[in-house]
Amino acid sequence: MKKLSVFIVLAILAGVLFAGCAGGGEAPKAEETKDSYTFGTVVKSIAFNWFLRLEEGVLQFAEDTGNKAWMEGPSQADSAAQVQIIENLIAQGVDGICNVPYGVPENEPAQKKAMDAGIFVVTHEANTAKEGTVHYNVEAFDNCSYGEEIMRELASRMGEEGQYVQFVGSLTNATHNEWTDCAVAFQEANYPNMEFIGKYESKEDQEVAYNVFKDLLKTYPNIKGMQGSAAGDVVACGRAIEEAGLNEQISVVGTSITSYAGELLKTGAVDLAMGWDPADAGYACNAVLLKLVKGEEITEGMDLGVPGFENITIKNGPNGAPAIYGNAWIKIDANNMLDYDF
Repeated sequence: MKKLSVFIVLAILAGVLFAGCAGGGEAPKAEETKDSYTFGTVVKSIAFNWFLRLEEGVLQFAEDTGNKAWMEGPSQADSAAQVQIIENLIAQGVDGICNVPYGVPENEPAQKKAMDAGIFVVTHEANTAKEGTVHYNVEAFDNCSYGEEIMRELASRMGEEGQYVQFVGSLTNATHNEWTDCAVAFQEANYPNMEFIGKYESKEDQEVAYNVFKDLLKTYPNIKGMQGSAAGDVVACGRAIEEAGLNEQISVVGTSITSYAGELLKTGAVDLAMGWDPADAGYACNAVLLKLVKGEEITEGMDLGVPGFENITIKNGPNGAPAIYGNAWIKIDANNMLDYDF
């Protein structure tokens, strides 16, 4: 009987303790909120100054927020190599991926695979991303407006007449082609005395652009203007122009940065470099990832805490993917290039 009484008492005590745990405090959650997250940023190539600058923004984000964030990319711009890096990040189980695709369609299956694995995916320079292949695409500005602004600057320097050519890093680079296509449409609507010769692929390689443009000078000796899209395009063409002694005859306007185009801006072989600060874009891309993994709402007019992204616009891109647009373009010439020393 004593043994039975002891058993009953112990059973009663156990029941009381269980009831106290169940009702007297907050039940533990299935998964506690993490103190920090891991974000991998994938770029076209780590060989470009543009993306070395972007890496500064990624690392600054990590320092400011206490999360682990880093940048990776192939030694040469290559979509297949980017896809392999994304596959590796999926295998690592990162919380988020920011991808700057060399070719948007080529990268989308890997991005979709990451999303299916529960990883948040944000892209940059991928405005034609398809719905379901990315959570958000982040752009420094509305791409068509940027292309139109480049054309305004080029047309002004050409006296609104004469032949011009365009270069893109890749014919599958969605952002570059949106800039150039909108520029041509704007030219045709506003500058009828200008003549578009054609669009050429630099393959993100200055030597390719340099040799193509030298051949163009032979075929079209009356060229008066050139629009570049990859950061090295205006440098390559400006070099060919300077060697031919045509600085005063041919106007060069396009996307670049001071570390690439600075010397040619000084000589006038390149008239104007436009673009955005890649560091701000890298920071903004990761800031969006952080909001996504924390379940925070991203809303129209929100300030992401990054220069040029203080009042964002949100709308779907041309192929349905949600897109975030800032107002972050900059213009660099010989007079202000020291203000953009990167």
